[in-house]
Amino acid sequence: MKRVLSLLVFALLLNGCDDGNLTQEDINFETASMQSCSTNNIIYKLKDKEALLVEIPATSFTTEPSLTDTPTVLDISTTNRVVYRFYGGTVSADNICETIPPATPIVTDQWNATDGKIQIFTTAVKTTNTTTNSTRITGYNHNIVFKNITFAKNSGTQVYETFPFGDYVTTATTLPFLFDQTVEKCSASNQIYNYTSSEALMLTIDPNLIVNEVTPLNTPRTGIIGTTTNILTYRLFSGLLTPAYFCNTTTPTTPALSQEWTGVEGVAGTSGIVEVTTTTNGPGSFKHTIVLKKVTLKKGNNDFLLGDNFIYGDLLTTN
Repeated sequence: MKRVLSLLVFALLLNGCDDGNLTQEDINFETASMQSCSTNNIIYKLKDKEALLVEIPATSFTTEPSLTDTPTVLDISTTNRVVYRFYGGTVSADNICETIPPATPIVTDQWNATDGKIQIFTTAVKTTNTTTNSTRITGYNHNIVFKNITFAKNSGTQVYETFPFGDYVTTATTLPFLFDQTVEKCSASNQIYNYTSSEALMLTIDPNLIVNEVTPLNTPRTGIIGTTTNILTYRLFSGLLTPAYFCNTTTPTTPALSQEWTGVEGVAGTSGIVEVTTTTNGPGSFKHTIVLKKVTLKKGNNDFLLGDNFIYGDLLTTN
């Protein structure tokens, strides 16, 4: 009997030994929505008495979509922080974002991530106009995943090989596209342009498309967007744009350029098509209506479609 009791005590002692690591406790915020603070760089998820916080510089969320299998990768550090907190009551945004957080609920425990990587895979969020079949970029979705993340707990560590944090969406700068139908042409070159006070849509057009002859009914002159002719460029500026910007030998440095998009090379009969319809506009005067069909503008890995039929505008010429 004594022998049996000794074995039982020994077994209990073995089970009571601690190897330095806490029992695995599941962190689960899959159903929690992503939120962010407007006054700092914290994005977070809340669940009852728990919070999962990520603090990384806003510049880490690029406006350049990631290529396949090439996300942005950040080292977890004092700059790129991940924190898991427990509270003594239901937690809210005020407990996360306020400069002086409320006194309650109090933080009862905190796990700090000490090692691992933060992967951010960025894609453009686009809206489609079903009438014109045009697309516009309205934001960027940043899918965040922690890889080999190590949390330091009171009596050990907890490691996740892959921990999906979720999708964080940032807004995109809206491109105005407030052009009227008046197109101008440089006298010494084939550059034509349409502009507002903050943007310009420029086309170095094939001169064979602008001829002072009326085109037959439903038979416009056609060309395609290219890199040596029919070069299409959209520019957005952060200063006031005036006619003095255009038709210079060298591109002016003012107003400051904010964004530049270029037309994707067209495919004859399929995409990137330039159509010009010429009609009379009085004695010795002609109106050239320029339409861009299925034209895509591109900047880096970003692109959007102008639409099936984008009216570039009317260019007036005389004999």
